[in-house]
Order: sequence, then structure tokens, then C-alpha cells
Amino acid sequence: MSVIIMILLIGLLILVHELGHLGAALLFKVKVDKFGIGLPIGPTLWEKKVGDIDLVIHAFLFGGYVSFPDDDKESDLPQNSPARLMNKPVWQRAIIFSAGVIANVICAYILVLLTAGFWHKMPSGYFETYVSDIVAPKEASVWESGMQKGDQIIEINGSKINRKYSLNLYAMYSASYDGKVKDTDVEQNFEKLKKLNPAFKREEIIPSGIIVKLPSHGDEGKVVLNENILNVVELYNPKEIKLNDKQIKLRDASKDKYFIETDGTYSLDDLAYAITDGKKPLDMKVLRDGKTITLKTFYSNNEGLIGINYAQKEQLIPITSIKSAIVESYNYLYNETKSMLIVLKQLFTGKIPLKNMHGVVLITKMGGDIISSEGIFYGILLTAVISMNLAILNILPIPALDGGHLLFLLIEKIQGKPVDEEISNKIMTVFFSLLILLLVFVLFNDIYVLVKPLFVK
Repeated sequence: MSVIIMILLIGLLILVHELGHLGAALLFKVKVDKFGIGLPIGPTLWEKKVGDIDLVIHAFLFGGYVSFPDDDKESDLPQNSPARLMNKPVWQRAIIFSAGVIANVICAYILVLLTAGFWHKMPSGYFETYVSDIVAPKEASVWESGMQKGDQIIEINGSKINRKYSLNLYAMYSASYDGKVKDTDVEQNFEKLKKLNPAFKREEIIPSGIIVKLPSHGDEGKVVLNENILNVVELYNPKEIKLNDKQIKLRDASKDKYFIETDGTYSLDDLAYAITDGKKPLDMKVLRDGKTITLKTFYSNNEGLIGINYAQKEQLIPITSIKSAIVESYNYLYNETKSMLIVLKQLFTGKIPLKNMHGVVLITKMGGDIISSEGIFYGILLTAVISMNLAILNILPIPALDGGHLLFLLIEKIQGKPVDEEISNKIMTVFFSLLILLLVFVLFNDIYVLVKPLFVK
């Protein structure tokens, strides 16, 4: 039922978007041939003519369109008819093309405002994190840190722990012996090795049976995550180098040793990589009985786990008046939109790989889970965020999207005449095909994420 509710909510956003285009077109007395929900892929589920407009619902529901006589070369409407879209002034066409985006922005704000009004509170995105139990093996370093049940974790490695996934991210990215090292750390360890073993060159394979001196093994540098990473709008990418199988084997053989007997398969360079991969310290501060306490340094295990159970409590913002509802609704939507723009920038600059790009299938599943676990208001807020996402993506100056049409109108305004119809149609066709391929790719990503756990033991 939660998934069905999420599907209906997303369907509402698509409907709102297309109604925005339709409403603007009718306002300026532009003839509309067809109003479609879904993309014209596969069978048609339902079709009915209402006045002069064909209403259509396609099987591929996630999409929509408004079709004009300008899109149909066989249309009976005269080319010079004032009811044709192309015969309207540029400013009217610009409003028609941007009306869907405007409708989505308005819809997003209304959804958030309704949530504030009925729920009488708003999520802040900030969480208090409490230690509920220590479950690590007795040899784990967390037992020696001084941590106690009931402690509120407030800081790790200088970062405030006040986001939902802050603790998980620090534990995961601070995994011990993770097989990745920084080249600057490797270089420092090589210099130490070279001083202790001056007879060997960097990449020279050391003969078997030689005793090589090793420098003292220290910790790797502390992981420090910025606000964007902790808020899950940026991937952590420390530009580390992966150890090869030989170096990993050597790392395990040289742990906590000051000498090692060679087997004739590796060099000082390999040793530098091996001894660099180690433990990453976690320096944590907790709040206990109103006092801030600095714990002793401890470490995540090889799997990126600290060994604690924890509970979280979100800091909800109370809505006490109409004014606070209006202001906090705006603040919520502003912050979420800002985060989306950061993610979009990361995606276009390649900092977030395309394999991390997902679409409506996974969003629907996640939305259903959120409604089941957190309640309908969180589902509505997610719908509002998706509505803003649709608005942002559609306004991008990419042909086949609303922003692409606006781009062509801008060119027309600058050069004083429309872009050649044949050229614009070819460009639109190419980008529409690319858009379909992207949808298929994203659909594959969604399905892969959903079915992968079924095959992982």
C-alpha cells in the first residue's frame, strides 16, 4: 500500500507538470491536440476525446506530454492560424514551455506547507545520536575508549555528528587495513625504508632470504569528512591508490614487525605500500550528564564497523503559527533544493559516477519504505522534493526538455527568426533518443540495486 501511495504521489507530480503546460496553452488560446500521461512507448491503456483534446494514458506511466498541431505535419490547422503555437509571440511560448516547471515548484511548496499545517512540525535534517549498546568483540579498541551506554555522540575527528548518516560514514571510511593508501603517505614510508635499507633501489626486487628492516608502524591519517559528504550530497573521494594482491599479502605479513625476511618477489616500493595501509584513528567527543568528554582514540574494524548499536532522534521544528509554517516550509524547500543542485553539479563534473544515478523505480521503493517506517508526512515531503527535482531537471537547457525549448526561443530572440525547423527537429530527435537511453540505463540501475541483495549471501 505504501508503494501504491508513492506511485500515486509521483503520478500527481507528472499530472501537475503537464497541466501547467496545458493551462498556459489554453490561456493564450493555443490549440492542443493531445494531453498524454505516460510516454508513448508500448500500448495505450485509455483514450478519450474531451472537446478538441484527446486524453491519453500510456502503459509507461512515468512521463507525460502536451501535443500541439505544430507537432503533426498532417494537421488540418492552417499554417498561419493564430491558434498554432509557433505563431504566438516568443514571450507567450516561453511561458507555455516553462509553465510545467512553475507548476512543479508551486506544487512542491504547497505540499510542504500542507505538511507543516497538518503535522504542526517540520524535519530539520539534524539528528541526535546516542550509544544504546557496545557489541564489539572484547579485543576491539572501542572498549578502551571510555565510551558508555547513553553517551550522545557529538563530534568525530572535528566534525559535528548531527546528520542521519554521519556516524556510519565516519566508521565506514575509517575502516582499518582497507587496501587503499595515499601516495604522499607511501612516499614518506619509502624514505624511512630507504634510510634503514640503503643498499636497495626503489623498484629493485630484493633477493630471497634477506632481512629487511621496517620502520615503526603508525596510524594512517585521520579521515575528515565535510558537511556535504555528511549530508550525503557528495561522495567521499580521497584519491587513494589500491594495493595489489602482492602488497596486501605483504601488508598482512609485516603487521607489527620491525624486520621481515624477503621471499624474492617484492621491492622496497612494495613494502612502502604494504606498511602504509593501516588503521585510521577515530577521535570522538560525547555528551554525558551535560558534560563534553573526549574519548581515547579508537578504530573501526576491517569492515568499517565500530561495534556499537545506536539510536537517533531527529530535531523537529515546531510549527506554532501560519507565519512559522510559511517560513519553515520555504526554509525546508530551499535547503533540499540547494542539496539537489550540489548533487547535480557533482554528477555533471563526474565526481558522482553514473552508476549512482537512479530514477523513479528506486525512488518509489524508497518512498514506500519511508511511508511505512516514518509515516505519510515524510512521504509527502519526499514527493515535494521530487517535484523540485523534476522542475530543476526540466529547466536544464537540454533539447527534448522544457529548458531546450526555451534555449531555442532565446536563439530565435537573438537572431530575429526561428531556428530552422528541420535542424531543430533533428536535434530534438537525437536528444529525445538519448533521453530514452538514459531512462533505460537508470531503470537498469534501479532494478540492479533492488535485486542485488537477493543474490548476495
